[in-house]
Amino acid sequence: MKTFKIGGIHPPQNKLSANKGTERLPLPKLVVIPLHQSLGAPSTLLVKKGENVKVGSLLAKSSGFISANIHSSVSGKVTKIDKVLDSSGYRKDAVFIEVEGDEWEESIDRTEKLIEEFNLSSEEIIAKIEQAGIVGLGGATFPTNVKLMSGNGKIDTLIINATECEPYLTDDHSLMLEKGREILIGIKILMKALGVNRAIIGIENNKKDAIEHLSALASEYNGIEVVALEVKYPQGGEKQLIDALIGRQVPSGKLPADVGTVVQNVGTTFAVYEAVQKNKPLFERLVTVTGKSLSKPMDVWARIGTPVRNLIEYAGGLPENTGKIIAGGPMMGKAIINMDVPVTKGMSGVLILSDKESLRKESRNCIRCGKCVKICPMGLVPSYLMTLTDFEEWEKAENFNITDCLECGSCSYTCPSNRPLLDYIRLGKGKVNQIIRNRK
Repeated sequence: MKTFKIGGIHPPQNKLSANKGTERLPLPKLVVIPLHQSLGAPSTLLVKKGENVKVGSLLAKSSGFISANIHSSVSGKVTKIDKVLDSSGYRKDAVFIEVEGDEWEESIDRTEKLIEEFNLSSEEIIAKIEQAGIVGLGGATFPTNVKLMSGNGKIDTLIINATECEPYLTDDHSLMLEKGREILIGIKILMKALGVNRAIIGIENNKKDAIEHLSALASEYNGIEVVALEVKYPQGGEKQLIDALIGRQVPSGKLPADVGTVVQNVGTTFAVYEAVQKNKPLFERLVTVTGKSLSKPMDVWARIGTPVRNLIEYAGGLPENTGKIIAGGPMMGKAIINMDVPVTKGMSGVLILSDKESLRKESRNCIRCGKCVKICPMGLVPSYLMTLTDFEEWEKAENFNITDCLECGSCSYTCPSNRPLLDYIRLGKGKVNQIIRNRK
């Protein structure tokens, strides 16, 4: 079974919502849509208080090369433009829309009809993806059109990340089972955009039904293959997936395109199908709502801007023993401050942890066991990077490649002394990246 060569761990999978199908969340009374939902610059506001908008109306336009359009997920009236706390805990500009019905822009194809054929050029495909505001739905939220432009003409293989290695999350799994044909068409569209004849779908072996389903579909399309991967975290990291599937290593400071490949998340691929074939902007996504104490773990389609509270209530309500609510999964997700935080393009999951599960154990001195070094998938020395951050040794931290950290959390997970390794490294990485930007 294929996998990456360096490090990795095997946390409990806890796929509580697997194989339960998907449901569609009822429309909320109010959505709050942040203007910054991608890696890069915030989008430039186009609407004003009092304006009426439809589902799919452009609310804000990308403001730079790395930025993304923002569309309305509902129809109704813009009640105000104000700050909102997002899942990262920062206050960001947002559009508040009071929902009135469900009127869509007429250009969007709302039918269930599958559309196979497309005759667009590479440039036209990338333009439609940009217009639709599509970003990486695996969590990184890098604008998809920018990634495609950076890879065009330089690569030979498109990789589709369908590993979903993060514990608890199952939205990609459900998507593959329900929208397999659309995903395959999306892959062909991406192949056309990149000018490549080869695509590989990497799926972890705990999703055998998805592997069988997509393998059967892929047999009808030239150049697309499905590869089963060992269940190991963080298999879904771009560099780890590239290593596992095609045996190429991305050097420090380089991008996948530098070794001849581009990686796209399977959810992003479906969004590309909808944008190109249905003229549908990215204004909704599939979200896993889960937790051991939750009465109805599920994968639910939610409109962007919907309060997390609505998702939790739809899944049975907040358990009394809740200790933390995590946006994302337990390894790379972040605790949110309250249930009014809105769903964003990058929010793949809402995880409810009990007070016992979320309790941090007391941190002790490092015992020099080397476990964090052994399991680091990037070959870093997490214990030393934590120390360098603690003493603000930024030059040394840069020299020891702190910016290569995936923030996967494997080091903190495996540390017998319960040291907050990732917390410190994430802080140090941010500081070093700031220094590098200022230097340039």
